[in-house]
Amino acid sequence: MVQAARSGKQNILEGSKASLTSTESEIKLTNVARASLEELLADYQDFLRVRDLPLWDKNSKEAMFVRRLGKQPDESFETYRTFIETRPPEVIANIAICLIHQANYLLDQQVRRMEQDFLKNGGLREAMTRARLQSRNRPDPK
Repeated sequence: MVQAARSGKQNILEGSKASLTSTESEIKLTNVARASLEELLADYQDFLRVRDLPLWDKNSKEAMFVRRLGKQPDESFETYRTFIETRPPEVIANIAICLIHQANYLLDQQVRRMEQDFLKNGGLREAMTRARLQSRNRPDPK
């Protein structure tokens, strides 16, 4: 579980860094992050299932409460600390599941936007080719 969580975070960071040079790499790494979070989600679901603990419905009052917390300005771990430190493991697992779903939704939106931008604008190679062609087509100032 720890490795899946770490991999998700690291691939988001690496994808963001890659965006400076390669839209293709950015999209691939963001998708790898998404896959890592899916693995983590399955781990938390398995944790509940093998212990015969309840999995919150996405529209349950508990899940809705967690989703509302995510809309607070300046949301961070501190937003959830009290809940994580004072609730039983099944509640913590359900909170994590809610947060993973939120992160996956946002990553899906980000990938869709990156793909749209790539189709519209191309990537770094296309921009460099355009600049090179524009440079060639400029009249020689001599």
